[in-house]
Amino acid sequence: MADFSLKPTLTGASVVLRPFRPGDVEALGEALRDTEVSRLTGTHTALADDVVRAWYATRNEQPDRLDLAIEDRGSGACVGEAVLNEWSPACRSCNVRILMTAPGRGRGLGTEATRLIVGYGFERLSLHRISLGVYAFNPRARRAYEKVGFVTEGVLRDALYWDGTWVDAIAMSMLAPEWPRLGPTDASVARG
Repeated sequence: MADFSLKPTLTGASVVLRPFRPGDVEALGEALRDTEVSRLTGTHTALADDVVRAWYATRNEQPDRLDLAIEDRGSGACVGEAVLNEWSPACRSCNVRILMTAPGRGRGLGTEATRLIVGYGFERLSLHRISLGVYAFNPRARRAYEKVGFVTEGVLRDALYWDGTWVDAIAMSMLAPEWPRLGPTDASVARG
């Protein structure tokens, strides 16, 4: 049975997923103010710094979701977040999302972080289904999700109105029986 109250540390080759620290808020707040991040996530309204600080200050306490900072092992810097949310205990399912800061993009760190958190969801939390949504104008994220093993389920047509244009959202998922064909994660897990 899933236990989202435990906040593990997952160590991969290039990234560490770990509980949030107060110093992470600066990097993540900057990412949330980044116009490219706003576009890729479909976020029309910027959050005030005090709201961002309050949000991240409570992530390690949440019993129904798993929010972890993505740390670049090379620099030790926080370069994003990996999240399992929208948990349905009855269906053993949840949503996954990844947010990368500008210094973390384009280096495969998001793909590795996705692989680590999805592996944890299937291998340690006994989830059956993990789903996500990605906007059509974010092919880089879609390719990363496909590398991990997510498959397209469908398209939510005109799901977002952005800068005068309607944008589709692609619904993707992976099921637990599909995960072993990719092999187990090469992550070490420490309980938080």
